[in-house]
Amino acid sequence: MLSKSYTNLLDLASGNFPVMGREKKRLPRVMTVPVDISELDDDQANSVSSDVPSSIIQDRIIIVANQLPVKAKRRPDNKGWALSWDDDSLLLQLKDGLPDDMEVLYVGSLRVDVDPSEQDDVSQLLLEKFKCVPAFLPPDILSKYYHGFCKQHLWPLFHYMLPFAANHGGRFDRSLWEAYVLANKIFSQKVIEVINPEDDYVWIHDYHLMVLPTFLRRKFIKLRMGFFLHSPFPSSEIYRTLPVREEILKALLNADLIGFHTFDYARHFLSCCSRILGVEYQSKRGYIGLEYYGRTIGVKIMPVGIHMGQIQSVLKLADKDWRVDELKQQFEGKTVLLGVDDMDIFKGVNLKLLAMEHLLKQHPKWRGRAVLVQIANPARGKGSDLEEIQAEIHASCKRINETYGQPGYEPVVFIDRPVSLSERAAYYTVAECLVVTAVRDGMNLTPYEYIVCREGVSYSVSCSDSTGPRKSMLVVSEFIGCSPSLSGAIRINPWNIEATAEALNEAISMADPEKQLRHEKHYKYVSLHDVAYWSRSFFQDLERTCKDHFRRRCWGIGLSFGFRVVALDPNFKKLSIDAIVSAYLRSKSRAILLDYDGTVMPQTSMNKRPSQKVISIINTLCADPKNTVFVVSGRGKTLGEWLSSCSKLGIAAEHGYFMRWSADEDWQICGQSNDFGWIQMAEPVMQLYTEATDGSSIEKKESALVWHHRDADPGFGSSQAKEMLDHLESVLANEPVAVKSGQYIVEVKPQGVSKGVVAEKILSSMAEKRRQADFVLCIGDDRSDEDMFEIFGGAVASGTLSPNASIFACTVGQKPSKAKYYLDDTSEVVLMLENLAEASDVPSSPSSEEVEEEEEEEDSL
Repeated sequence: MLSKSYTNLLDLASGNFPVMGREKKRLPRVMTVPVDISELDDDQANSVSSDVPSSIIQDRIIIVANQLPVKAKRRPDNKGWALSWDDDSLLLQLKDGLPDDMEVLYVGSLRVDVDPSEQDDVSQLLLEKFKCVPAFLPPDILSKYYHGFCKQHLWPLFHYMLPFAANHGGRFDRSLWEAYVLANKIFSQKVIEVINPEDDYVWIHDYHLMVLPTFLRRKFIKLRMGFFLHSPFPSSEIYRTLPVREEILKALLNADLIGFHTFDYARHFLSCCSRILGVEYQSKRGYIGLEYYGRTIGVKIMPVGIHMGQIQSVLKLADKDWRVDELKQQFEGKTVLLGVDDMDIFKGVNLKLLAMEHLLKQHPKWRGRAVLVQIANPARGKGSDLEEIQAEIHASCKRINETYGQPGYEPVVFIDRPVSLSERAAYYTVAECLVVTAVRDGMNLTPYEYIVCREGVSYSVSCSDSTGPRKSMLVVSEFIGCSPSLSGAIRINPWNIEATAEALNEAISMADPEKQLRHEKHYKYVSLHDVAYWSRSFFQDLERTCKDHFRRRCWGIGLSFGFRVVALDPNFKKLSIDAIVSAYLRSKSRAILLDYDGTVMPQTSMNKRPSQKVISIINTLCADPKNTVFVVSGRGKTLGEWLSSCSKLGIAAEHGYFMRWSADEDWQICGQSNDFGWIQMAEPVMQLYTEATDGSSIEKKESALVWHHRDADPGFGSSQAKEMLDHLESVLANEPVAVKSGQYIVEVKPQGVSKGVVAEKILSSMAEKRRQADFVLCIGDDRSDEDMFEIFGGAVASGTLSPNASIFACTVGQKPSKAKYYLDDTSEVVLMLENLAEASDVPSSPSSEEVEEEEEEEDSL
């Protein structure tokens, strides 16, 4: 079976078409196409596919990240580039967790500047040798995109740093955002050149490419796509300060699965979706999902791990063993504490130094014995803040060594240079304790590396305790992503210098058996939850989330970053007026059930009374002797006053607690009990929560109490609603009432009252009168109407409805529903009802002459 795939335009232009049934080389040349940011709205919002056949179908995943897992450097003769895999790259390591037969293709940029004249040759080499597709960004775009928006706006904000002043983080620069969007678009073009949208998976990584899902979704609405954020996601109070907050959230929601390292990061993201977009999440069988226009976007919580094989290989290296022996001699008789951090403003290196200084001050026994070795990896960013931190760190090192140093002893050894993994492993092996004092960090895998190195390998002579049980100690900040998974570590608030110093003392003073137990617990976790486990788990969840993609009917709507995909069940379709009118004309006994608010009356309308047009349509429908027409609403009996001119109209008020078949009849009470003593118990509880929840209110009906929290704080209102639900269920456990939560409400009403019960009563009554309905129209817009939609199948089975009945269960708005049909809004509902009214068989009124003749006949008699 052949699949369809995109190929490079240069390939097609040169006439180099692929041969059917034979393996072909994809994309022999890759080009960067200049684009304009205005093109964002020019893309077609429909799924497209290529007519060019490609190779035999094979499972494939396209990994997209800012940088490719490839090292590039100039050849010694300055002719061309030497390329090699970057073994330290997470993107390369995650392949271990993917299916063995899955092809992996990478899309990203190189760390070096490649001259435009060399880009085609480098692209071809990367594709053929490494299965990599490079995205070459123009220098001006690269600077604004990476050093500008990514590093000046997103990275500080996601690490809880707000731009309070122009010289502290910088003000928002719209041109940097435009460069970010443009860079993401260039990345999307590279993906589009090589993707097979019906067969490939796409996995996007990190904050550099947060709007990429929108570009890809616009082209391929059924593409299977995941996104993983490797940095923290800030709380909603921080994130909401970002001027493009909605654009980024909506772009992320175009992915099928969104991954985070910790529950805190995921919780913050979900809170932002709720507060900014009004999108709520649900947890089903352990999986978290966001319902968004009929699609369920999965939210994955899974901290990344390390590559065990790589660390084990390093532990066997002879040069590492030699370096360990050297370090053992250097620190003989000393207790080594180790810090390994990138040089940036969030790693808290100076806080660690201050804690070490306090330790030596408060615990003199460690003077001359405890040594802090601090390895500082080269800075990735730049700026005055970083320069200030560097100066502060060097000053602290100098002060501590001058104050507490002795001949042959320096309490702080500061290593300010690149350190290889092999040398780093040597330091891990001799260190009694690893210290991480970052004030904010997405994950930080340094503790994992330390634990594995302390475990060593069974035949390694380099392990610090090669003949006895392994042991290790960790002092870690509670603000880093790996902290929750290291339950045996001593967690600290790095801002509390005194507490951190005491934690250091506790760690290096702890008895060996306790250290061994903690180490064993950590090693078991780290060895099982490695990078392969992480990628395998993410991919399995991506498969599960996307399993129904090609079963559903999908279409794209919206412009720019307002674009989203509406996904509906294939049996869910728009109600055709011609089809329903045709069925209406063929039928002999009809039941028409209408909701009121949001169905024949717009929700946004301030005046809730029906218009003369609606009253006229309802009267026409009611006048047809074949019709039984009901308005079924949650509103009270005032609805009867508003519709009093519709004399033949049946009304079910308060979800059917009150019911009447026409204006001439009295209201019937349809509840199971007339005892409302429970109100005296429920109302004080609701009043308590109303006083404690600003923006909430109580609505009193004759048969029910409703607590509204639509105008309250979303998070607090939802939390209070859950608490109230539990409280009311407990208080009213022995009362004949039902306590239910809905959209921004908690309602208490008598048992056995619902719109579904009303629909069953109406249909049963018609069947008893030998007017079994062979046509049913039921329209509503909210959750309570779903009770009506779900009873029709059972009504046919029980004989209440004719076996050949035409059933039109219709919801208002395109959304998941038990109804099989939808209309977009109330205007379409009114238009459809108007067409039915025109098709109705209404007895004509007698003329004035006929009336006079009848009167004369009566007089003669």
